[in-house]
Amino acid sequence: MSSNLPAVKQNSIPALGSEAGLNRYLAEIRKFPLLSPEQEYMLARRWQEHQDPAAATKLVTSHLRLVARIAMGYRGYGLPVNELIAEGNIGLMQGVRKFDPEKGFRLATYAMWWIKAAIQEYILRSWSLVKIGTTAAQKKLFFNLRRLKGKIGAVEDGDLRPEQVEQIATTLGVAEDEVVTMNRRMGHGGDASLNSPLREEGEGEWQDWLADDGPLADELLADSEERDQRHTLLVQAMATLNERERDILTQRRLIDEPETLEDLSQRYGISRERVRQIEVRAFEKLAKAMQQAATDQRLLLEQV
Repeated sequence: MSSNLPAVKQNSIPALGSEAGLNRYLAEIRKFPLLSPEQEYMLARRWQEHQDPAAATKLVTSHLRLVARIAMGYRGYGLPVNELIAEGNIGLMQGVRKFDPEKGFRLATYAMWWIKAAIQEYILRSWSLVKIGTTAAQKKLFFNLRRLKGKIGAVEDGDLRPEQVEQIATTLGVAEDEVVTMNRRMGHGGDASLNSPLREEGEGEWQDWLADDGPLADELLADSEERDQRHTLLVQAMATLNERERDILTQRRLIDEPETLEDLSQRYGISRERVRQIEVRAFEKLAKAMQQAATDQRLLLEQV
């Protein structure tokens, strides 16, 4: 393994082997637990300050699922998925090596750029046309041309119509002649129509495996982790309210069909204005408690 990569413990990453063993590999990496923000921060500090192989190993193995998901988005280029994942794992290790937990980003958000870069570089090196291009614009064109052609219905082989060339060039911010040249290069050699079947039986087409426009795996993971963290802070903050404040705030702001001031005033035998005052006060206390809890958590991480 390259000396530029962190010293991940031997045999810590399941062997990829052939594509036939891909399902086994995917099942194995699902066994590695995801890290909480606090765990990730402490492990990253241990690696950054002490070059601890055990810390690097946990950072890498907890993100192997992210690599696999990103690699799956590049299956339309005719390369074995296990090779794409292997290259993505190298990119992940490079990301771990350079990751600075003090910047405020999660490792998944940072490492995704290294993972995608490693996979894309491998595709460019392995592509049958070779030397597709090394500039940022050419790479962007190479990895987005098929998707955009599918969007505008240009799935047939051959040259694009002038209006199609103009639309793609405008979308990607490249010159029209670059679009024409790249399309012609990708239309020969080992390339295939987006509608070509993957198997002789005719089941599935290449375009079925192209990267989509949906949220990236790392974005979904980050959003999920953020929701979980906010829920934890909310539960802790709710504990600072008394029973009546919790109930009124929940019934007024935390359920899909809030109760009216009139309903709550009758339940508690107080005026509607008094219910409103309790609601406002409870919300202010809740917001202050959540803010304090978030501050305490940040200070705790800074002291680690």
